[in-house]
Amino acid sequence: MEYFLLQLFIFLAASAIAVPVAKRLGLGSVLGYLIAGMIIGPFGISLIGDVEEVMHLTEFGVVMMLFLVGLELRPSMLWQMRTPILGMGGMQVVLSSIVMAAIALWALPWQQALAVGLILSLSSTAIVLQTLKEKALMNTAPGRSVFSVLLFQDLAVIPMLAFMPLLATLVLGEGDHHGSVLFDINTLPAYLQVIVTVLAVISILVLGRYGSRPIFRAIAATGVREIFVAAALALVVGISLLMTVVGLSPALGTFLAGVVLADSEYRHELESDIEPFKGLLLGVFFISICQG
Repeated sequence: MEYFLLQLFIFLAASAIAVPVAKRLGLGSVLGYLIAGMIIGPFGISLIGDVEEVMHLTEFGVVMMLFLVGLELRPSMLWQMRTPILGMGGMQVVLSSIVMAAIALWALPWQQALAVGLILSLSSTAIVLQTLKEKALMNTAPGRSVFSVLLFQDLAVIPMLAFMPLLATLVLGEGDHHGSVLFDINTLPAYLQVIVTVLAVISILVLGRYGSRPIFRAIAATGVREIFVAAALALVVGISLLMTVVGLSPALGTFLAGVVLADSEYRHELESDIEPFKGLLLGVFFISICQG
């Protein structure tokens, strides 16, 4: 416990020093976090050893960020963006995968080259969105175009993750499946895996559309602010857990929940309650990236 607290203290102190300096120099907070990570990491003064424990916690910063982004996108707005999402985003992923895979073919078998191409076609949603928000570009035409590409990349992760075990089977001759601690979906027949996954996504949509409002209404009636905060965090953590169990991206699940809740009368309360946790965890996540 003491070691974990020491690691967390170093992360927080480094961010408190590096980010204001980076902002003063006009570099932005993301570069400040990354520079802090390089300084305290193994390539700098080596104040940090094993960061796995902290990483597990700070990954929720990315999940919370996608939830907040979803809260800002009403379903009608998302439908209006369907053309750039499928067109621009799809073209970027497909063309980037082909180009990267073709380059990797010079040194790797086609299965591994294809895997490399798919991986390198993706970018960091967390870093790009944080930069767009800081520079107030999210609601501009270029910002919406960039977000469309990022959203398609997040959606493309699902078929990519389903395709990777097949590539591993072709390379190694057998698959190596690692299931959830709570429930291993890989033990089910293929058709049941699909049904469970679809039901999990539907349950998020139904809960966000019909179940969350009476729950938040009852909590708000108590007048106890910290209970509303606890309920908001429980919603994000619960959806992340459900998505992890069925083998999907927790960030994608919370994003869908955010979109469904975008029309809720409690949208602004959810944003104000989760924003501080998101910013803190996301910052520490950026620092921990440079520790590997």
